[in-house]
Amino acid sequence: MWFLPIAILVTTTLLAVPLSRYLAWIMDGRYHAPRFLRRFEVLLDSGPQNWKQYTVALLTFNTVLFVFGFAVLSLQPWLPLNDQGKGMLAPTTIFHSVVSFMTNTDLQHYSGDQHLSNFSQIFFCITNFFLSASIGFCGLTAIIRAFRGEPMVGNFFKDMWRVVVYMFLPIAFVLSMVFLQQGSPMTFASSVQASTLEPAAMGKTDDGQAKAQTIVVGPLAVFVPMKQLGTNGGGFYGMNSAHPFENPTAVTNFVSCVAMMLFPFSLVLMYGRMLGRMRHAWVIFNVMMVLMVGTIVWTIGYDTLQPNPAFTAHPPGASYELADASAPGGKRPMTIPAVASLPVDQHLGNLEGKEMRFGTSAGATFAALTVDVTDGAVNAEHDSLNPLAVIGPYVGMWLNCIYGGKGVGMINFLLFLIVGVFVAGQMVGRTPEYLGRKIGAREMKLAMIALLVHPIMILGPSGLFAATDWGLKAISNPGAHGFSQIVYQFSSASANNGSALDGLGVSYGFNANPTPAPTAAAFDIATALVIIISRFLPIIAPIAMAASMGAKKAAPFGLGTLRDDTPTFAGLMLGTILIIGALLFLPVAALGPLAEYLGPIPFGG
Repeated sequence: MWFLPIAILVTTTLLAVPLSRYLAWIMDGRYHAPRFLRRFEVLLDSGPQNWKQYTVALLTFNTVLFVFGFAVLSLQPWLPLNDQGKGMLAPTTIFHSVVSFMTNTDLQHYSGDQHLSNFSQIFFCITNFFLSASIGFCGLTAIIRAFRGEPMVGNFFKDMWRVVVYMFLPIAFVLSMVFLQQGSPMTFASSVQASTLEPAAMGKTDDGQAKAQTIVVGPLAVFVPMKQLGTNGGGFYGMNSAHPFENPTAVTNFVSCVAMMLFPFSLVLMYGRMLGRMRHAWVIFNVMMVLMVGTIVWTIGYDTLQPNPAFTAHPPGASYELADASAPGGKRPMTIPAVASLPVDQHLGNLEGKEMRFGTSAGATFAALTVDVTDGAVNAEHDSLNPLAVIGPYVGMWLNCIYGGKGVGMINFLLFLIVGVFVAGQMVGRTPEYLGRKIGAREMKLAMIALLVHPIMILGPSGLFAATDWGLKAISNPGAHGFSQIVYQFSSASANNGSALDGLGVSYGFNANPTPAPTAAAFDIATALVIIISRFLPIIAPIAMAASMGAKKAAPFGLGTLRDDTPTFAGLMLGTILIIGALLFLPVAALGPLAEYLGPIPFGG
């Protein structure tokens, strides 16, 4: 039960220590690549860039990535490697998919095995797996250089080359060999035909012949490793990592978990190495670890160790009075009736929607980890988690700083850090400082802009969709769970996560689909806009903040300086994150998973 999460955390931490040294070596320019690779570096190096030039280059690159992705998906019917003749997705779904993949979010409003050709899977999905994953990495590197007081924060295109070619490619290649050996398909064919054990299990043709089973295949062995290493999470199949081709064995499940955590763990330590402040980095690492362990223990505890309440007996509940103009006094009493238990053995906990090949706690563990590192891949159905258990993934997305993705999680943590240091400084009547530089009004404004955009992009759209037919016609369950589905969708979009409570009807499908989900287009557009705003503002504002601080003269260390490498500082950070997170999101948690756990509440009957 607990061996799997412990083994994953220990293994990843041990691997992150040497990898962080390698990452710092690369990004500091101390690695000397072979001559033929250095030629590309020279071609891409347009010269040193200040933070504004670096940001413009980052945004320009994303614009090109958007145009390229839109072209690939729009031209899918006429491009090669489309043996099954897949058509074009709906325009709003294309827009949403391109935005989602270019921002490393990979929130899918389509099912890859049904809607994408192998050409699209390779040149749209896998290409974005590498490139979008590198952008946050580059953003963190620019922030580190700015904190070091360097007026020029590097060259974005050169940094991208280093991340993709010197880091992602070699590690992804090694993991691809592991997945290939474990049974993941690796082919350009779109499908294979198989005869079923039971004749005509797939039906019969018009002339009475038994139909063969069509099994969708493709380049899975190279698709999955970078999907996890880059914390992309987008699935080749709709079932994602619960599919036996994406996740064939317990070995690949373990490797998948380690892979999606490897770079987020390493980047925290790389931050310390590049700044020359490893003790400070370990404090940050341990605060994040406490939060991650908390989400894992909570999710396992309330899902794997608890039965599904839908199958257990419930005594008669409380009585409520509902407004009813036809009833005497304008109120109608309602009593929650008793519910009999179902003959289902639940001594192993809630098994609904779980992939049992990897053990009882594997689904809950994966659910907590995938949101903590903003990966979004799933090997269990999050919509089937017990009401309280789903709070674990919610917390990972709402805090959005528990390691996070490649660089972005560390950037988000820095926002909480700046706020915490500022508050602590004000409490003792001293000008707040971080890394020896004073935090002024400009830095606080930029930090708050980046910090508040996340809850605004979750709570605002969630309230709008929950109050209109855009959301009410999409939910699969009325009441609190339906509300949770809507909130989860926008939480996942804003957190650059990609997982979902999949009962929500958000899929339009092909452009020629005569019966799309009623409000699919509305969700496509709304979540895409949330993704764009929540992706780029929290990267651009912290770069500007770091550049502003880095331009200041370092203050001398004194008795009143708040040390950032002590348990006291760790406690300050942990309290800041939890208090701010609770103030922002506890009300919406009360209306969603907490209300569902407590039972029916008369929100109109």
